[in-house]
Amino acid sequence: MTENARNYLSRIQPGAQPPLFATDPEFVERFANFAFDEVINMPLVEGQTPIDDRTRFLAILATLLGCQGLEEFRIMLPAALNVGVTPVEAKEVVYQAVDYLGIGRVMPFLNVTNEVLKTRGVKLPLEGQATTTLEERLEKGNAAQIEIFGEQIRESWTKGPEERRHINKWLADNCFGDYYTRTGLSLKERELITFCYLAAQGGCEPQLTAHASGNMNMGNDRLFLIQIVSQCLPYIGYPRSLNALTCIDKAAGLA
Repeated sequence: MTENARNYLSRIQPGAQPPLFATDPEFVERFANFAFDEVINMPLVEGQTPIDDRTRFLAILATLLGCQGLEEFRIMLPAALNVGVTPVEAKEVVYQAVDYLGIGRVMPFLNVTNEVLKTRGVKLPLEGQATTTLEERLEKGNAAQIEIFGEQIRESWTKGPEERRHINKWLADNCFGDYYTRTGLSLKERELITFCYLAAQGGCEPQLTAHASGNMNMGNDRLFLIQIVSQCLPYIGYPRSLNALTCIDKAAGLA
């Protein structure tokens, strides 16, 4: 491995050897050099600033949920905790994924997260982060939607075909009212991880474009999102990364 890759790995996972090092050394060497040197030290254009490790690993965890990379998630969660992602933040990334992936795909990740936290001596359950009641979640969830997407989404469940309005209501009270209103992550960070879930799972390009726009509204600009896709590319490959870049440009009015 390059010295940069070796140093980065020793920082995020002190004392650990890359998986498959004994059985697949050539593969591990090339992957580690790419993911932990070339990608980490990607060239920046004017207007870009380097992404800090905490932000990088929030995106990576969300990306691994999106692509169902459970075994890599098991490896990267301790690394995320080592570079400053807190147990609360890690749990929030997993919880919010339920809205975009469904409990069937998220449950294994929740179990792994609990296992990893227990091995690190973290007492469970963690302190609660909910800020809404069942009575006010619709109003507060819609307020979060408006902050991200604008006034056009106010009371969106009262518009459109009657037979599907309940889904729009659930988006407001369940997706946003139950999860986006929680503490532990900022609204800006929650939009970022949503972008990563969608980019990683693929087949959600309309929603990905909408959330790329939402990210930009929250201050995660086009150049930042391109960096995020770049940092997550080793975990989802080129096709979904290229699709995500196209969605970013559509949201920015460039495609």
